[in-house]
Amino acid sequence: MENSTANNPEVIVIKETQKVLDVKCAILNGSSFEQMMMNNASFKDVCITGLKIEDANLSDLEIKYAQLGGAYIHDIGMPPEGHPAYDPAAKQRPLKFESCDLQGSTITDCNLSGVNIADCNLSGMKINGIDVDELLKAYQKQGE
Repeated sequence: MENSTANNPEVIVIKETQKVLDVKCAILNGSSFEQMMMNNASFKDVCITGLKIEDANLSDLEIKYAQLGGAYIHDIGMPPEGHPAYDPAAKQRPLKFESCDLQGSTITDCNLSGVNIADCNLSGMKINGIDVDELLKAYQKQGE
């Protein structure tokens, strides 16, 4: 096996095979994974800034103790019409966000029907330009 350096890393090609990789204390910058299965894979204590996941089934994904500052999450849901995996009868299972710091985040053009928000700090939160705190105060006052 050829020695590699930081400027000239060894390239390992794994193709059309079934393997279990046990990777520890490794630098895999610039690696590419396409048309593969990694069911029940685990990443712990990793730095994967700039990671891009595209056209993926991430059902039952759990992200815990992660820093997501600057993340751009978009076009999430079932495959759209025209996609090979499109199924008009398929329904997206609900997502769950718990103990997340989403302050200053933006949610745009999303289907939030049936969403339940409970025990959250809503100060400064606006929906279509309307301050939610003020909206809730007006609603509670109307019920008195």
